[in-house]
Amino acid sequence: MAHPVLDTRPAAPPAKALPPARRTHLSALPEVRWAALATLAFLAAFPLDLAGAPAWTWGPLYAVCYAAGGWEPGWAGLRALYEKSLDVDLLMVVAALGAAAIGQYLDGGLLIVIFAVSGALEALATRRTADSVRGLLDLAPARAVRLTAAGAEESVDVTALAVGDTVLVRPGERLPADGTVLDGASDVDQATITGEPLPVTKRAGDHVFAGTLNGTGALRVRVDKDASASVIARIVAMVEEASATKAPTQLLIEKVEQRYSVGVVVATLALFAVPLAFGADFTETLLRAMTFMIVASPCAVVLATMPPLLSAIANAGRHGVLVKSAVVMERLGTVDRVALDKTGTLTQGTPRVAHVRVTADGIDEARVLALAAAAELPSEHPLARAVVAAARERGLPVADAEAFSSTPGLGVRALVDGHEVRVGRPQEPSSAVLAEEAAGRTAVTVAVDGVEVAVLGVADRLRDGAPAAVAALARLTGTPPTLLTGDNEAAARAVAAEAGITDVRAGLLPEDKAGAVRAWEREGGRTLVVGDGVNDAPALAAAHSGIAMGRAGSDLALETADAVVVRDELATVPAVVALSRRARRLVVQNLVIAGVCIGALVVWDLAGHLPLPLGVAGHEGSTVLVGLNGLRLLRESAWRRAAGA
Repeated sequence: MAHPVLDTRPAAPPAKALPPARRTHLSALPEVRWAALATLAFLAAFPLDLAGAPAWTWGPLYAVCYAAGGWEPGWAGLRALYEKSLDVDLLMVVAALGAAAIGQYLDGGLLIVIFAVSGALEALATRRTADSVRGLLDLAPARAVRLTAAGAEESVDVTALAVGDTVLVRPGERLPADGTVLDGASDVDQATITGEPLPVTKRAGDHVFAGTLNGTGALRVRVDKDASASVIARIVAMVEEASATKAPTQLLIEKVEQRYSVGVVVATLALFAVPLAFGADFTETLLRAMTFMIVASPCAVVLATMPPLLSAIANAGRHGVLVKSAVVMERLGTVDRVALDKTGTLTQGTPRVAHVRVTADGIDEARVLALAAAAELPSEHPLARAVVAAARERGLPVADAEAFSSTPGLGVRALVDGHEVRVGRPQEPSSAVLAEEAAGRTAVTVAVDGVEVAVLGVADRLRDGAPAAVAALARLTGTPPTLLTGDNEAAARAVAAEAGITDVRAGLLPEDKAGAVRAWEREGGRTLVVGDGVNDAPALAAAHSGIAMGRAGSDLALETADAVVVRDELATVPAVVALSRRARRLVVQNLVIAGVCIGALVVWDLAGHLPLPLGVAGHEGSTVLVGLNGLRLLRESAWRRAAGA
């Protein structure tokens, strides 16, 4: 077992697991600024209008609302029209202007605000993801120490490194390139690439990845790959490619927007042009056409879709799941397969002593742990912390150690109560060591005065409720979940067996995880990926839906995922999927209600004479009805029902 080595030189400050992504401030996005202006103008005009104030007080405010929120979707709609495509954005702007033309300024302003805010949220989500991807590049250092043929050191830009160069990586520094260790020994934390919960011992001949964190041993590394071909660079490329090429997702109603938009526009124009051709009164004809556009506008349909989804988002948020948009909430309910990461997702990502195997007579388990903890106490290694924690959890006294030393790749040595205690990686594959490794645990030997007395089995701890969550996901999707992990096969299968997962794919690099997800998607599947690390980001981006564990999740995973589990409660994953499915059912109910109401009003207007006030009342009444129906998902009982699904 590798442990940090004591070094007399000043150690470099430990690098962060992931630098914070460069956040885009809300005000930096023009879509957000225009949406904010439109919303503020509407909120200022609305009470004045309702209170019956003079038109000059609220009229200009409505004008600002229409201009600020409508010019961008209107211009986009005109561009689409130029390309012989009619979308709902242009229809909504025309409907809003039509409403204003017949005095219904409030209805038109509401439509404008809904679309402006929706566009702003979409733009913000897109920019945040791009910022996080760019922040990932900061994992690899900007400078590296290159060794010349004469052995001298020179500081160079990482981009200047060529294949075959030799670099020196000091303690606490990040690896500047993918390469092979030529000399030295150290522990390297490569969780960002493989997801392994423990640092990995690296010696001459071992491969290392750019962006991973060196321990306290110095390494000389031969550069094997150009910076643009490193694993961390490929992760960036995969996330960007998956985000760009992922088929655009739409709400249910938007899937028929083309036909609906064309139909409404054609019918409105016909209602206006045909009667005029036969000598009808211009004002009356315009009023009838505008009444038709008001009652046929998709306002009620849009609100029929949004309240259930937004209510589900709010309910999930109260229970620790942040769903990023209504589109995401609708999409979560369509998944038919789930892929789970291991470390930090199924498990807590913190090693613990899971088993103590005593191999010598005259010493018991408690004494072994007390001696091992005393020897490990000065060490900063994650395994050392696990051993010390195990002793303290049992209330064992931890004595002060003397003559402490540590050797990378071997372990620690110290004098405890007059005995020489060594704790570290096995030097020989004894039966006890093989038994621990076969069980998927990391073996750590404890020797006292040169005699091995025990083997400690260190493993990650399964999250509370993980088996129940796995079973619930299998029931919801009809397919048993799959475990995708970069950890070794034995550790992966041990965790999978404990969680109730039979399909295990271990030893995967980030590109392998993304490849597995793409293969399922090509087969027509809709995969939900649940992960937490940088190494999960390509799979999260490639999946139909992605959920990140938020407490320990990397910035990139949190930004790439569609939803975030804030408190890392795995049981909320099947609950939010079930809640999404119920929201989708309510959306269908609301669309039927809205369709019937709109259809009745349209027929009345076409076949007879629908008074404008009655048309507006019917239109608004249907909107209120479907809105109240969707708000049912705000209730606590809705979450309880979803959690019990």
